[in-house]
Amino acid sequence: MRRTKPMLIGEILDEFFSRPYVAAKIAEAKLPDYWREIVGDRVADLTGEFRLDNHILYIGIRSSVVRQELFYRRDYLQAELNRRAGVRLVNAVIVR
Repeated sequence: MRRTKPMLIGEILDEFFSRPYVAAKIAEAKLPDYWREIVGDRVADLTGEFRLDNHILYIGIRSSVVRQELFYRRDYLQAELNRRAGVRLVNAVIVR
């Protein structure tokens, strides 16, 4: 609580959400949305397993053709997910 320089609630929330730990947790929660935006609705519907563990993203795909295509694009997926998140969340993508 301040008496000399009052702060607006919006400023306090911006400061809170910009903290690295909080920003990373919010970005982690949005990963499935980013995934759908990057690969599209059809591929996202074929995605079974979607798990982030120790900065490794495990993706389970039900179609062998789509799985092979995503396997070749792992580096792009990693870079695009991190770019959209704004923080480095994913160090590797493993497609199963």
